[in-house]
Amino acid sequence: MIGVTEQAKEELKELLVSNVDDPRACLRIQADDAGQLGVTIDIEMPGDQTVEYEGSTLLVVEQELAERLSHVDIDVEDIEEGRQLILVEKSA
Repeated sequence: MIGVTEQAKEELKELLVSNVDDPRACLRIQADDAGQLGVTIDIEMPGDQTVEYEGSTLLVVEQELAERLSHVDIDVEDIEEGRQLILVEKSA
């Protein structure tokens, strides 16, 4: 499963709360046909890998994609335009 740092969980939670009113909603990482990753708003589906934060499901990833991303963590980086989510290799 993809890892998520505490800072990234906080950023993802803010993104979710500021865009969604449905308590069942969470964020989903998905890949398009070209392999580009994106984050969408969705609900948890059977078989999804989940990331919990503050007692609720924050992030879901389809099982196959979660396995492909098991070597990375989602983190946050401060840039001139603000904060952005990044993928970093897990340290050994």
